[in-house]
Amino acid sequence: MTFPMNTTLPGPASSGSPASFFHLDSSQPGFESLAQQDGFKFWWASDLARMLGYASLDTFRKAVNKAMIACDALGVPLMDNFIQGRRAVDGREQVDFQLSRFACYLAAMNGNVNNPLVAQAQAYFVSFAEACRLYLEQAGSVERVGLRAEISDHEKSLSGVAQDAGVLDYALFQNAGYRGLYNMDLAKLRELKQVPAGRSPLDFMAREELAANLFRVTQTEAKIRKENRRGQRALESAAEEVGRRVRRTMEEISGNRPEDLPPAEDIKQVRQRLKSAQRGFKKLDQAGPEKDTAP
Repeated sequence: MTFPMNTTLPGPASSGSPASFFHLDSSQPGFESLAQQDGFKFWWASDLARMLGYASLDTFRKAVNKAMIACDALGVPLMDNFIQGRRAVDGREQVDFQLSRFACYLAAMNGNVNNPLVAQAQAYFVSFAEACRLYLEQAGSVERVGLRAEISDHEKSLSGVAQDAGVLDYALFQNAGYRGLYNMDLAKLRELKQVPAGRSPLDFMAREELAANLFRVTQTEAKIRKENRRGQRALESAAEEVGRRVRRTMEEISGNRPEDLPPAEDIKQVRQRLKSAQRGFKKLDQAGPEKDTAP
């Protein structure tokens, strides 16, 4: 489910300036005033894009697609939060999306943090209601969930490519990639990071470390395809080579060695809190008009 290309934003939906959209003053036009009802309370993605300072749905699409990935990774039904629809704009219909409050939250948390309007929206959602305050995390937590889900998808793809290329022992192949990146075998890494038995080290990695591993996995698959490597040893060598290159890049750019990066909170707990936030948002929006805005 993605935004169509070359979609034009609608004109302004309120007389307020963009900088005034995200506030807690119920007497002024803003985010809350743009909510609509059609079986559930929603905001048009095109309106949210404009409120966040995006020039078009095309430029906003990446943030919304990431929000969908995070939502799916949390096990929250996409169709309860992202509904494709059509909207009349300047006399013609265009494809748009109806976003629940939770979907708006996820999209804002995946927006460009250097954009002051995005930062304002993030602060707004965090302060929206005391009932949700305990559950809302910084944008990094939402991004962690999305990155972890992406790695799982790419690991499945890599596994298929490796097996087709002659890998018989996938554990040894996987270990080679970790050895290249961390300069140690996976068993040693698990001990160093104090990863519980039966859990993946990926579940306890913060954004920077997850991003490095995502790059390692995707580039290992690309290398195997490009060089047409075949056989267990050849593919283990490819996995380790890619891991070492990613390691060198991290050391050159940030000075960080991946094994020295501090562990992050268990991703399962992060998912649970985000799902609690979704339930909190949904409950607030079902409470009736008198509770639509924050106190």
